Amino acid sequence: MKFLNHSYGQNVFVLDSLSSQTWLSELCQEQTTQPRLNQLISHLYRQLLLTYIDLFFDSQPIQIKTRMATQHPKEGVFSLPLLSKSIQAISVNLARAGTWPSHICYDTLCDLLPSKNIRQDHIFAARISNHEDMVTGAHLGAHKIGGSQQDAYVLIPDPMGATGNTLSTTLSYYKNHVEGKAKSYIALHLIVTPEYLKLMQTNHPDTLIFCHRVDRGLSPDLVLNSPLGKFWDQEKGLNPMGYIVPGAGGLGELLNNAYV
Repeated sequence: MKFLNHSYGQNVFVLDSLSSQTWLSELCQEQTTQPRLNQLISHLYRQLLLTYIDLFFDSQPIQIKTRMATQHPKEGVFSLPLLSKSIQAISVNLARAGTWPSHICYDTLCDLLPSKNIRQDHIFAARISNHEDMVTGAHLGAHKIGGSQQDAYVLIPDPMGATGNTLSTTLSYYKNHVEGKAKSYIALHLIVTPEYLKLMQTNHPDTLIFCHRVDRGLSPDLVLNSPLGKFWDQEKGLNPMGYIVPGAGGLGELLNNAYV
């Protein structure tokens, strides 16, 4: 997998993929509704997750006995590095923009690794806005966290990295209130903004960020025609209500058919 060049930091990975941009462009169009939305989310999140796995998950050499070993006992066996069976991973479902992204990650992880090593946590999160509908923070409500995070890859699939308040608050909760030390924190997004990246680099520079696109559509023309992050302080992707431009238009409402 290729990645776009940018100046947002070495922990940020922006996929450079024709297939993902084709799916994502369809997802963002007004005529795209359910069930196609969930189909597109599935394609895009599997691609994000598998890209991360190929780069960062631990491996171990394993000897494989093929069907041809009955006729060629020596030659029908080969050894190569595969995913380590000791890997532990947690997918954190942020029940705000929709549960589907985390379900896809959880299901894919269980398909690749021993299911006893995989867990899905659940957190109910909501934006906090002021009287002018400007996002000022995030509130974490009820949660179901199934134990320690010790030595686990903690993945947080959240489609839109907009203001960053929800992700930052969630990460702070895991670091300060969940038992154990995680092996790594990973944020998985369809689209992020420069504002989101700035907040995350300030509050959680240890987090790896994977995304399909960086949206900065409200930036001046000079900035839009420049490489990603070159004029980071002038880049703008959020409107006054905290929605991404060009973005996908309130994806949480669209995924759930719940317009509140």
